[in-house]
Amino acid sequence: MAEISSIALRLLEFSPDALLVVDAQGIIQFSNQTSSTLFGYRPDQLVGQPLKVLIPERFHTRHGAHMSGFMRQPASREMGARISDLFARRADGSEFPAGIRLSPFKDGDQSFVAAAVRDMTERRAISDALVVAREDADRANRAKSRVLATASHDLRQPLQAIRLINASMRKLTVHSPDLSDLVRHQEAAIDSATRLINALLDIGRLESGAVDPQLSPVSLAASFSDLAREFEAAAAAKNLRLRFADTQIVISTDRTLFTQLLQNLIGNALKYTKQGFVKISLEFDPVALVLKIEDSGVGIPADKLERIFDEYYQIGPQGTERLGVGLGLAIVREVSRLLGYSVAVASTLGEGTCVSVRIPRHRLLLEPVAPASDGGYVTTSNGQSRCRLVLLEDNDSVRRAMELFLTLEGFETRTAATVADADSLLFDMRPGDVFISDYHLDGKRNGLDVLQQLRALQGRDVPAILLSGDLTCMMRVVKTSIPRCRFLNKPVDTKALLSAIAELSGT
Repeated sequence: MAEISSIALRLLEFSPDALLVVDAQGIIQFSNQTSSTLFGYRPDQLVGQPLKVLIPERFHTRHGAHMSGFMRQPASREMGARISDLFARRADGSEFPAGIRLSPFKDGDQSFVAAAVRDMTERRAISDALVVAREDADRANRAKSRVLATASHDLRQPLQAIRLINASMRKLTVHSPDLSDLVRHQEAAIDSATRLINALLDIGRLESGAVDPQLSPVSLAASFSDLAREFEAAAAAKNLRLRFADTQIVISTDRTLFTQLLQNLIGNALKYTKQGFVKISLEFDPVALVLKIEDSGVGIPADKLERIFDEYYQIGPQGTERLGVGLGLAIVREVSRLLGYSVAVASTLGEGTCVSVRIPRHRLLLEPVAPASDGGYVTTSNGQSRCRLVLLEDNDSVRRAMELFLTLEGFETRTAATVADADSLLFDMRPGDVFISDYHLDGKRNGLDVLQQLRALQGRDVPAILLSGDLTCMMRVVKTSIPRCRFLNKPVDTKALLSAIAELSGT
């Protein structure tokens, strides 16, 4: 080798990495001082030795093949960067995982390879710890998903029974002002508990990674129609104008997640608007469809805008009460992330708020898909309907509470606790009768299976209402629209239930 300048030599000697120079035959021609610390050999002990003296014997054959291949096509490369089974051997025979960076060079006609060697023990330990942590996190997420799936159904069942009993009590105490007032307070407490459970389960499911978006064509007109029916009563109770854009746009999105996104935004707008309006409009810009939810509510202070999407964060502007637990917008954040949307908020304190959801234009479908007709919103008939109801519910308390409520509303209600018990009732169903079933039933069949069997037996689209304590998961099973069938989430809103019965029975 040509003589190396003193400055360069000092730089090489005190490099933080062990530096070796090896010739084409694999003989060490240079070793810096750092090599002594790493390998336990003095530099003069290594010079003139074959490189394999620093390699465990079990790797000698593979090393020879790698060395030959490298010298045929020399190029700078890194070995051991991915913490593979690359090891080096010290003078005392001990081994350590090594990371090696190779750089070929020539000195006259001779070819050499400069090798920078680093002990990767600490890095490998960190990598192994990260792998273990990731596996633990994956197991925890899977366990969390199982718990959420069970809790979603089991927690909502008693709430369903309580809500139905409350609705029956409201009917029975209509002529007793004091009792009616107590029942209304009870209803408010039930609504609060329902919102809390729904929000906690939703945010838990989203953050656990248990939700995988399933894209399909979704008509905005159909979505807006469903949302209008859902929030119409809440808006009317506060004398608010609830308006939706008239549109024929169809987008590619996850139908359930998209609905959940809008439910939280519209519900939040109605919650903090005392008078005026809540408006859902559409605008286009060069790269996105912008869906806006505007209200004339209390507004948000400028210094609080950055935190409104944090979990459990509530602003509570002066003059307004704190409602819920502050998870609605956190759910919006997670759903938007999953769907690839961006959300922005503009607000003026005391004047109102506008939330803009930007949907990338490539998610817009050029040819609208005609949505299945859901029919218009039909008000209840105050129990004067002549249709009969067949209720299949395997939870005793929910079944009894539902039967009491529907009977007080004036419906002839026939109930069954099992699919076998329901068979004779279903066989006797007449046109105009409505089938109501829990989705999750004991045994191998669910409510949708029973409905499909019933429709095949009768040769017609028997009107049906399916109830679920986990509507999000259930809707993922329902890949296409099912005619004359309404899906309601437990604990079901009694007004929505009566509206669905009136709509499906044609009364």
